[in-house]
Order: sequence, then structure tokens, then C-alpha cells
Amino acid sequence: MCLGVPMQVKTITDDLAICEIDGVQREASLMMVDDVQVGDYVLIHAGFAIEKIDAAEAQLTLDALRAALDEGLFPE
Repeated sequence: MCLGVPMQVKTITDDLAICEIDGVQREASLMMVDDVQVGDYVLIHAGFAIEKIDAAEAQLTLDALRAALDEGLFPE
């Protein structure tokens, strides 16, 4: 199964962003998404930002992912 994980953009240098969620930071390419600014939320998949989303949608998605983890729906 493939997931896009919502993360907040912390810094941008050229087409690379450092994104963070729950204290975990990852580098992601912004080449597939236009008009991303520091503070925006993006869906990260395989090292790429694939979609820009609003903060409310990011929170709903993170809540659903956390609930699924708590219920054991994803193998560790």
C-alpha cells in the first residue's frame, strides 16, 4: 500500500523543501507542485510533494492515519 503523508513545509531551497510532522523531518522535491510556501501543508510520497492541502485537511488525514495505527491496521 502507498500513502501520501501530510507534512508542513519548514524551509525551501530551489525545488527542495524540508517538511516536518511530529518532529520528523524529510526532504521532498517540489517539482510536481506549484506555489508552495513555507508553512503550507503538502502530501509527501516517495520523496515528492504530490499535492498542496490546507491545514484542516492535513489534520483530518493525520488523525485518520493515527487512528489506523492505533487499531493495528498497518503492520509495523
